[in-house]
Amino acid sequence: MGRFDRGVGLVRSLAIYHAIPLRQRRLRRLYGRLVGAGDLVFDIGAHAGNRVRAFAALGCQVVALEPQPDFARLLRARFGRSPQIAVVEAAVAEASGRRSLSVSDRTPTVTTLAAEWRDARARDPDFARVKWNRRIEIDTTTLDRLIEQFGVPAFVKIDVEGSEPAVLAGLGRPVPALSFEYLPRALLEVQLCLTRLMALGPYQFNWSVGESSQLASDRWLDASELLAMLRTPGGQRRPGDVYARLLRG
Repeated sequence: MGRFDRGVGLVRSLAIYHAIPLRQRRLRRLYGRLVGAGDLVFDIGAHAGNRVRAFAALGCQVVALEPQPDFARLLRARFGRSPQIAVVEAAVAEASGRRSLSVSDRTPTVTTLAAEWRDARARDPDFARVKWNRRIEIDTTTLDRLIEQFGVPAFVKIDVEGSEPAVLAGLGRPVPALSFEYLPRALLEVQLCLTRLMALGPYQFNWSVGESSQLASDRWLDASELLAMLRTPGGQRRPGDVYARLLRG
């Protein structure tokens, strides 16, 4: 695999995340329940920038983190002149430093820092066509360091292919709201994330299925209720995102 495959992966991501009609409208409707104009948002794993675009349309200040050089260049080309958006070419982890990133050129959405998660997915039928064909060295930072640099975000979106627990391990204080991706066959990572969040503060939870951009429950749940829902046959059908919001005292 080489430049051609990287080009294929880039075009595929652009088509998936920017070419589907009404997707932006759904994202803005969902995120508009959690953030508003002037709020600071961290987009961890910004990839092709569809969430960046939605947050910016809501008037948010956005810090977009993306470790893949091709996609970081894409983000800078698309949003680099906007005073609302800062692009940081780095991954977020439990510690700052240098790490090896496993890259899938044909399917760059599953590029990951998490070696155990990658190896488990290699045995997952849903990932049968995915090949992590090379590794690159990239910079890592932490949520706490980002907060020191940019301030406390109103919302943190995390989509990092199995590194969600590591991202939250680098957070030492509660934030008002956040989301993280989940896979039906990787609920251990969800449990680790929930445990970490509950150690930080009194959170309640919801989830969305696939790219629906709609909360699945009409009420917010505690951690055990959320896990029970994700373990049901309906919850096991498709991946999605978990949403967490801090209870206000």
